[in-house]
Amino acid sequence: GHGRLPGWSTSARWRGLPKTTSARSSASLLAPARSFRPFSPMPMIDSHSDIPTTLILGGTTEASRLAQAMAEAGWPALLSYAGRVATPRAQPVPVRVGGFGGAEGLATFLRDKRIGQVIDATHPFAAQISRNAVRACTMADVPLCAFERAAWTAGPQDDWTHVPDITGAVAALDGPGKRVFLAIGRQHLASFSHLAQHRFLVRLVDAPAPEFPLPDAQIVVARGPFRLEDDLDLMRAHGTELLVTKNAGGTGAEAKILAARTLGIPVVMIDRP
Repeated sequence: GHGRLPGWSTSARWRGLPKTTSARSSASLLAPARSFRPFSPMPMIDSHSDIPTTLILGGTTEASRLAQAMAEAGWPALLSYAGRVATPRAQPVPVRVGGFGGAEGLATFLRDKRIGQVIDATHPFAAQISRNAVRACTMADVPLCAFERAAWTAGPQDDWTHVPDITGAVAALDGPGKRVFLAIGRQHLASFSHLAQHRFLVRLVDAPAPEFPLPDAQIVVARGPFRLEDDLDLMRAHGTELLVTKNAGGTGAEAKILAARTLGIPVVMIDRP
């Protein structure tokens, strides 16, 4: 249908199949063997045995909300994680963790598991899995819906330096030492390890491994979504002078952007791939 989950600031578009996105055609894709009454926000269906399983490519707040909504409606779904977080949230639907082996592996999985449709609700920077999903769904002749968060945009009070990628962010820090809130996740932290002049603050979902690439960094272990008040307190307590972050968009991680705006802290913003 055309409904939107509460609190979502996303848009949805079909990639590949199907060619139309009307409520009627979307309903027929989800349950082709049933005769549907007019759609409502929570369809009342007596039996779901004829509805094919939806594969949700997740790892985001939106994917978890979608899984919850489908579970409440009784619609079969499988939520897939890449496995970058050691302790993912408990989910109300079955969960799969790990890669598929590229587009070909994902296409095989879709056929073998008789997946009826795929929803790409991955992080905006998870470009590879999104590309693989397009190719795999084309090969397996399975419809694909992609949810995309609206990107953050700078306001008149913001002081943003846009860079195209991690390499650009590293180059932007080639200067005098500052207290830097490095809010980029853990995957690319090693790229900043040679910038010893800076005092880094890093926030992680999981506790750091012994071989953490920034041994002198201040580390906060916490799971979002985060509140503005908390990020204001965090940046003040650590004397943050510069924020480095990816343009993830959405509301779950927006608090640091709002806090930097409130405190007048410059931002190195890594644009989306």
